[in-house]
Amino acid sequence: MKLAADWLTSYGTQAVMGALTTGGHGAWFVGGCVRNGLIGAEVDDIDITTDARPDRVMALAKAAGIRAVPTGIDHGTVTLVADHRPYEITTLRRDLTTDGRRATVAFTDRLEDDAARRDFTMNALYAETDGTVLDPTGEGLDDLSARRLRFIGRPEDRITEDYLRILRFFRFHAWYADPAGGIDAEGLAACAALADGITRLSRERVGAEMKKLLTAPDPAPAVAAMAQSGVLAQTLPGADARLLPLLVSLEDEAPDPIRRLAALGGEDVADRLRLSRFEQKQLDVLRAEMATATTPGALAYAHGPEMAWDIVLLRAALVETVPDPAARAEIVHAASAVFPVKPADLMPGLQGPALGAALSAMEQRWIASGFSLSRDALLSAHR
Repeated sequence: MKLAADWLTSYGTQAVMGALTTGGHGAWFVGGCVRNGLIGAEVDDIDITTDARPDRVMALAKAAGIRAVPTGIDHGTVTLVADHRPYEITTLRRDLTTDGRRATVAFTDRLEDDAARRDFTMNALYAETDGTVLDPTGEGLDDLSARRLRFIGRPEDRITEDYLRILRFFRFHAWYADPAGGIDAEGLAACAALADGITRLSRERVGAEMKKLLTAPDPAPAVAAMAQSGVLAQTLPGADARLLPLLVSLEDEAPDPIRRLAALGGEDVADRLRLSRFEQKQLDVLRAEMATATTPGALAYAHGPEMAWDIVLLRAALVETVPDPAARAEIVHAASAVFPVKPADLMPGLQGPALGAALSAMEQRWIASGFSLSRDALLSAHR
């Protein structure tokens, strides 16, 4: 089988592969770029593995006029930048010891050793410079063709090498597995048995995985499996997966992980997932407003049209209905509305706190009118 993709034949890709192979070394594309290339999915990162040691990779890049950055040289990784694109080059490795978060590795010359330390069979596919695909585990191509997500070897072994693989199991299931095929029972059982290992992970890593999972087109089946196995409770105590499929069924725009987090609920979510301040504010507003009766127009005026529609969707999911068709038009109208009264309209009669209070009261009347009251009507009522 051969991989055919634009990135494979691009100038930068061929320059990097040429620098490595011209030096007498083997070099292979590996992981996500091969997997996604085979199924026709978008490829963001191009990872390459080689039997050249990191210092040799640096020297070969320099000789070829390619910029090299020692991003993880102690672990065998060098980033080469060619034609303005980064390529992560990692020397073939095998694990010596692991502690559930990171591994001590030794370099190797065997693809089989490198494949054995990876997580899932579909991620242990390699391709040569011309696109010829190699499957060292003997299972990756079949599993990818069937859209079947399985750990390499014993799931317990792969998980205890890095407990983040528990969350990756559900994330990759949501993105790449066939929902009709169900979730791998052996892998699910291992995730359930070892779920407390998630507490050993940094919150930044957990947060990144959860956001990637919730950005999948439909993460609801995977999240339901997380809940069933106890992994969701370990990751987000108090979260409830039941609202998520209802929300997903109503969404008519790009997936948003924060909107979906609001549907899950849970305790101390922003802290447990190390959300940014912006994400935390977004989550707080969604969770607070989805339980209020504030009109869609008022929501749009206060928080913007995107946030208002998110709240409308969450409310509809809560009551298992569809959004009112008029809500969208109301949001669009309110988002462009401009309060017609200026402070100068009430001066010099009012100053300071009294002026602020009067403006606020008038603005609330204007919002309650559906943004229809004119400046003159508002001022007349005030007088």
